[in-house]
Amino acid sequence: MKLLLKCTAAALMAAGTLASGAIAPVAAQAVAGIGVADQRRAVVESSAFVSANNARPTTYKAQYDAAQAKSNQIRQQLEPLVNKFNTDVQAPNAQQNQAALQQQLSQIQQLREQGSQEVQEILQPVALSEAYVLEQISDKFDQAVRQAMAKRKVSIVLEAGATLARADGYDITKDITAELNALIPSAQLVPPQGWLPRQQREAQAAQQAAQGQARPATPAAQQPEGR
Repeated sequence: MKLLLKCTAAALMAAGTLASGAIAPVAAQAVAGIGVADQRRAVVESSAFVSANNARPTTYKAQYDAAQAKSNQIRQQLEPLVNKFNTDVQAPNAQQNQAALQQQLSQIQQLREQGSQEVQEILQPVALSEAYVLEQISDKFDQAVRQAMAKRKVSIVLEAGATLARADGYDITKDITAELNALIPSAQLVPPQGWLPRQQREAQAAQQAAQGQARPATPAAQQPEGR
């Protein structure tokens, strides 16, 4: 049984903790052999994830500063355009100038999209760092879960979000985090040159394999007949 870490760098970087719609735990005696865990919380509370998050703003300060500068530049470009559009929309002749208003709106949207793309490109090294750290932790997650299960004498673990109600005694999230801390106390923050997240690597490998299968076999060179 392979346990998969079902969370992305973007979700993990979202502010706040994962909201839970579970009913408040009821007082009940825990059934032996069953555990519940929050995968996301187990990871974001691990030492490797926390230390990487704390170090990233310093390591990638140049990228953060450049992204902020680009955002400010785009905001300055957009402000007069948005102000003019808002004024023109409220003008008495707005109905007769729909074409011009649509052109203004298209220009604003295009500038916003282009600016957002430029900011994302600047922050691409940061996104790769987030994915790299998460992948290192993910590689140890299966082992951490199994070790926590063994210590708590649990034979099955359910995702916390899939339970309607549970007693606190079932939760082994902190146990998994403790095992992660032992297995990977810290993670490498900066990925190697040319590194890509696993999903992209697997996609590239699949594409190369498909291209290899589609390529026709080269016929063997005909050997000259002997005299």
